[in-house]
Amino acid sequence: MNKISKNIASIVNSIASDYDNMRPIDKTDLFSQPDSDKIDDIIGKLLRIAFPGYYVDKDYKIYNIKTTIAAVIEDVTYNLNKQIALALRYDKALESKPQEELDEISEDKTVKFMQLIPTVREYLDTDIEALYVGDPAAESKEAIIMCYPGLYAIAVQRFAHVLYQLEVPMIPRMMTEHAHSITGIDINPGATIGRYFFIDHGTGIVIGETTEIGEHVKIYQGVTLGALSTRAGRGLVDKKRHPTIEDNVTIYSGASILGGNTVIGHDSVIGGNVFLTKSIPANTKVNVQSQELRFDGEKVNKVGTDEDSEWFYVI
Repeated sequence: MNKISKNIASIVNSIASDYDNMRPIDKTDLFSQPDSDKIDDIIGKLLRIAFPGYYVDKDYKIYNIKTTIAAVIEDVTYNLNKQIALALRYDKALESKPQEELDEISEDKTVKFMQLIPTVREYLDTDIEALYVGDPAAESKEAIIMCYPGLYAIAVQRFAHVLYQLEVPMIPRMMTEHAHSITGIDINPGATIGRYFFIDHGTGIVIGETTEIGEHVKIYQGVTLGALSTRAGRGLVDKKRHPTIEDNVTIYSGASILGGNTVIGHDSVIGGNVFLTKSIPANTKVNVQSQELRFDGEKVNKVGTDEDSEWFYVI
């Protein structure tokens, strides 16, 4: 302890002076960025608004659901506006604007976001329908709302996507990363996703920023809808890097579909562990053929050679 006592002051001074280098990691203003805890709280309240009666906050006395939700809506509106105002400071196009103007912009974006919540709920209703119809293990639509990580990730992404479209910095990604940390499902807020989106199991799914997904699309665990290459780094900003998935496509577990020019035609089926970097036409089935199972001391057994076999689709 004597050695620590003798050196602690110099250690503190050394580290504190290192903060004066003014690098991005040297930010010492504690109150000029969105608060992750506040964003997490907003997500929880948005889910209460999206699914009234399913998510309960003990801070509110529940006598009438509409009256209670009205209080939640006001709470979200107030706190989201504050967080957007903080986030706007990270928009380089707005950094020279006075705070009064940033506050007006924040209020405008907040109002537009809140006005679009009924549209988000309309989409979520179709997602629940897709999950219920498509998953024989689903006990009920209520169970899907309460239990399914896929719906949770989709719901958060749909709200985040609205903020992304409104060009709110930082907050959309904070929201989807919150869902990512809980579910293991990584959907960038920029991804465009149509109605009746089905995610089953979900763990390990990655959907990139410029992905476009049509309606009635089913995706299983471990699927990657990613970029073919990111070697160009920042030069790829605003470029289409991720695939387009047309309507009525099913993508089974472990498949990777990469590239901004890759289009999966409607009504196609992508089998498990398929790796695709080029487009396929509509009504196409893609699978991995001639898989081999090896057992010590026995001959090789080839499986999956039947073109119509669906054994590798079973989840």
